[in-house]
Amino acid sequence: MSRAKQGEPINAARSPDRVGSTEMPTSREPASLRGMRGGRRPAVPQPSEAPKVAVPPSGPVEETRGRKRWARRLKFTREGKYFLGITLGVGLAAINTGNNPLYLLLGMMLSLIIVSGVMSELSLRTLAVRRRLPKRAQVGRSHLVEIEVWNDKEQVPSYAIEVEDLRAGQPADKRCFFLKISPRSTQVAAYRRTPQRRGLEHHTGFRVATRFPFGLFEKSRELDANEELIVYPAVDPVRLPRRGQGKTSGDLDLVGRGQGEEFYSVRPMREGDDPRDIYWRKSTIPGQRVLRERARELRHDVELRLDDHRTDASGDDARYDEDFERRIREVASLSVAHVRRGDRVTIVTTSGRRVAGDPSRGIDPLLRFLALLEQVRPQVATDEPLGARPETAA
Repeated sequence: MSRAKQGEPINAARSPDRVGSTEMPTSREPASLRGMRGGRRPAVPQPSEAPKVAVPPSGPVEETRGRKRWARRLKFTREGKYFLGITLGVGLAAINTGNNPLYLLLGMMLSLIIVSGVMSELSLRTLAVRRRLPKRAQVGRSHLVEIEVWNDKEQVPSYAIEVEDLRAGQPADKRCFFLKISPRSTQVAAYRRTPQRRGLEHHTGFRVATRFPFGLFEKSRELDANEELIVYPAVDPVRLPRRGQGKTSGDLDLVGRGQGEEFYSVRPMREGDDPRDIYWRKSTIPGQRVLRERARELRHDVELRLDDHRTDASGDDARYDEDFERRIREVASLSVAHVRRGDRVTIVTTSGRRVAGDPSRGIDPLLRFLALLEQVRPQVATDEPLGARPETAA
């Protein structure tokens, strides 16, 4: 008996009502609500009433922002220029002579150009790039930057991928090369870089290029990936003078009873004292224990001053910038030496800015302040009171 005689429509599997009720929902609702069975389904807001949630950009960067999705740059290599010249020569010879083998050779050479464009495009598509910057960077010390490339294609690998890290205001001199990136896999490479200037570095994005398959052309695309890296100033080894005994300039505490490492005096043990401080060499009398009292350590406050005013009286800005960088390097070296010794360091500039650091917080706040410090122009002070006007003769 046919399906029509049984009362079932022939196109029942393609009926919109049946599809919507058995396999896929007709309304755009969350996936968590599609699998609910029984009970009352909660109300789903309409698309016009749904709140707009701003998702911050994070993770690997796959497409460009502010540029066209399919923006590509094509550049001829040296071999590509020769190949193009030979192709044009073969084409002119085939047109002038009408020789069929020349037409065949011309078609083969043009097909190589087409195949090169198609395969290079397949290698560049659906690539996500991520950068891993170090937590700290310092002038004169090399650090590693990792570049991770993810191939999101299902079956097509990417070959001969070259990733160039772009920085604002600086030439792109570091590249990472990936010979093959398999489908649905990740490859990681790293390059070493030594900063030459302190301050804030802006990494703007990547330039992904390939010369696959024949090396005739270099096709590239640019991806946006904004990140920042603070480069600390260089630090030189400094030998500080020995601390003075007793009350000196900058001492917060005097020598006395405390919890330091040195011993201050001995006394009879009382109830509640720590048994670990018993001085057993002097506790020879039975029933009498002698306790060692520890000395209080000296804690120094060190204030370092730095002139950050810019004066153009000398007329040599480059020389002044070099002097300013040299002073920052000296202050950074002194700050690291004092913090390592246990002192509390305060850096004060002539413009009124200040920052403090101690062994508990580490040296990072001081070096970060010095890395981002810029010169300022001092305000010209005038003896004329506010609101005064020069008198004019009648």
